[in-house]
Amino acid sequence: MHCDRCGATISDGEETLCNSQNLCEDCYMDTLSPTRICDPWAVHHAKSCGAGQTELTATQKKILAILSRTGGAPMSLLENELQLSAREIERDIAALRHMEKLKGRPENGGKVYCLWES
Repeated sequence: MHCDRCGATISDGEETLCNSQNLCEDCYMDTLSPTRICDPWAVHHAKSCGAGQTELTATQKKILAILSRTGGAPMSLLENELQLSAREIERDIAALRHMEKLKGRPENGGKVYCLWES
């Protein structure tokens, strides 16, 4: 069986039926808890808990390094440089946004991520 959302192969009995779709575990979790980049409560929580002072993950550090080097990057560039899918990168981007380390800006009809200070 295949996931109706991402097409991944699902072992028999491992699928989850959600909204009339057979989903893999990752897609099911994304359905239950979608990534929210712009979330005022998460920003407030990150500030009040000092999340901006915590250790960043390796992927988060790489994202910030790419943005520092390029001055801003679309998701496609981040995907190419990190060798990860947009779905894998989105959660790190959301966490960095909540810590006010990066932000998005419209550019050429798309979205570009850049450092918070720029």
